[in-house]
Amino acid sequence: MDNNPTTPFNVNPTPKKRRRSDPNSDDFNNFSFTDENDEPTDDPLLKLPCWFDPQPESPQSWLMDSQKPKPTNDFHLSDQIPKKPRRASPENPSPVKNNPAGGGGTQQRRLWVKDRSKDWWDQCNHPDFPDEEFRRAFRMSKSTFDMICKELDSTVMKKDTMLRVAIPVRQRVAVCIWRLATGEPLRLVSKRFGLGISTCHKLVLEVCSAIRKVLMPKFLQWPDESKLTKIKQEFESISGIPKVGGSIYTTHIPIIAPKNNVAAYFNKRHTERNQKTSYSITVQGVVDPSGVFTDVCIGWPGSMPDDQVLEKSLLYERASMGLLNDVFVVGNSGYPLMDWLLVPYTVQNLTWTQHGFNEKVGEIQAAAKAAFGRLKGRWTCLQKRTEVKLQELPVVLGACCVLHNICEMRKEKFDPELKFEVYDDEMLPENNGLRSVSAIQARDHIAHNLLHHGIAGTGFL
Repeated sequence: MDNNPTTPFNVNPTPKKRRRSDPNSDDFNNFSFTDENDEPTDDPLLKLPCWFDPQPESPQSWLMDSQKPKPTNDFHLSDQIPKKPRRASPENPSPVKNNPAGGGGTQQRRLWVKDRSKDWWDQCNHPDFPDEEFRRAFRMSKSTFDMICKELDSTVMKKDTMLRVAIPVRQRVAVCIWRLATGEPLRLVSKRFGLGISTCHKLVLEVCSAIRKVLMPKFLQWPDESKLTKIKQEFESISGIPKVGGSIYTTHIPIIAPKNNVAAYFNKRHTERNQKTSYSITVQGVVDPSGVFTDVCIGWPGSMPDDQVLEKSLLYERASMGLLNDVFVVGNSGYPLMDWLLVPYTVQNLTWTQHGFNEKVGEIQAAAKAAFGRLKGRWTCLQKRTEVKLQELPVVLGACCVLHNICEMRKEKFDPELKFEVYDDEMLPENNGLRSVSAIQARDHIAHNLLHHGIAGTGFL
């Protein structure tokens, strides 16, 4: 007679416990994997069926296969030990590999850097790369690029660490200049130079800050007395107006609508012209006859008219302190007439004298407008809304002005295809732009002399 009849309630009160196949257990971690070059082993766990064996795999076999270390194709690793790297300390120096060729040992590094292609930059950086193609890509010749790298070397250079090799100075500068010249999105810049997106963004800001710190004092400064005398002579030969030390102009740089104080950055004129809501910040600059900036004021909201931007600038502060005596700065009708600032007549029914004066002022203004046109044409990032944060944008724009001056001073060829046309806002200042009675008399005197000496207004006689 069967002592254990089969009934629905007949269950084994003490079932045999199954051993859990925990991948975190010590037994699992003690497994060792071998390849064909290792010595044979008698461990039955390593003699499991192949992936094409018709026999089903056991749960333990599946866990073993899933936990095998996989080859790493995207990162450079000095070894395959899945441990968190630790910094070397003087008490515990990093391991050293012996050099098989002799000559001592070399320090072993763990390079946790994603493997990206740098073929494009390696090609551009090659000595045999054509200079014309290099100029087309970076808006400057190799010699000018080398000079900039040399000037910034000590400021932007980084040291190698235990985790990675530092990016070379030339590549750092190239990332910044390429980004400014093309306005290419950081995603594409990173692929082009074989770097991470955040790394490229960081490099652009670091190099721009270095340009502002190192190169701006050398290439963007108000001229001294000797240079100012030469500038006056050149402007007088162009227009006949004496004592002109610079031509002032203000342009707008489009930005993404900020989160705070949006109305202050709203650009009404650009919105009406383009039929699209526009936000911007201003760049005010004074240029010499060759189109080199001698003074810049960057970052005021786009809703501010030119005369208000002027009053916020250091140029206005220097003039108020009497540092611009015996010097005229020429602007358009958006600026006020002052003792040191000449602007055209804005009244209706101009006389021949006034019309002739306005023509000569326009010739001086043409130098400033052409300079801003080359600035925006050479550095395309200024033509469209940028990804740079609003508080970081003045540093980037200042770097563009410095690089513009370097190219102008070194007579870098400007590609006509990059020509960009700037537009006046045509916003008249308050009180008809009259800030000084003596300035009115001085302007009338200059206009009379131009007509009297046959320099201006002769076409209407």
